[in-house]
Amino acid sequence: MLTGTALGVSALLGIACGVVAYTFVYARGGSYLTDAPAACVNCHIMREQYEAWTRSSHHSVAVCNDCHTPEAILPKYWTKAQNGFWHSFYFTLGRYPDPIQITPRNRRVTQAACRRCHAAIVQAIDSAGAAWEPAYQSDCLACHRDVGHLH
Repeated sequence: MLTGTALGVSALLGIACGVVAYTFVYARGGSYLTDAPAACVNCHIMREQYEAWTRSSHHSVAVCNDCHTPEAILPKYWTKAQNGFWHSFYFTLGRYPDPIQITPRNRRVTQAACRRCHAAIVQAIDSAGAAWEPAYQSDCLACHRDVGHLH
């Protein structure tokens, strides 16, 4: 017979195993560890963005992670973990915005990706902008919101 402590530990272990099985079997969690764009449509809320990406100018040169996660490995997977948790949380509760909205943090990540990939043109634009506003830095998404995928 199990003691109260052993029963509690067993219950926690069972819950943890259930969450892991749900995440990696039912929700195909392992696919999120890849750069495959199809992983983004495991959850049907992203289907419209995925379909738009397949028709976009960036389809042949960038995948979702190129624009929506940092380049360095630890920040990349930290961002993926955060986004995966919150996407799952809000989707499960039915509380995601419709149409889906980029968060301020993810907008900064995407902005950094634009600036990294298009460094030469961004430097020219920022240099010209600095002539009239010393702290000027272009906001790529203000004018090019639909480049990666149509909205």
